[in-house]
Amino acid sequence: MLDREKIVAVLRRRFPGSASYQVAAAANAIVGLEDEWEEIPAAEVIPCSESCYLAQGLAHGERLRVLRSRTVE
Repeated sequence: MLDREKIVAVLRRRFPGSASYQVAAAANAIVGLEDEWEEIPAAEVIPCSESCYLAQGLAHGERLRVLRSRTVE
């Protein structure tokens, strides 16, 4: 479970000029990710060509998480 207060603290440090309502909205969105999104396991991710933005990032050592929206019933 994500700690909303820690997320708010990180957002305030990362974006010091942001208004309180913007930080609150961003924190709410991040905390809500678990309910609305699911991570796609690496085995299910379709590889893209070398010109793909994601492939370039991976080649430079970036770590990526691929998420998809859950179906709301």
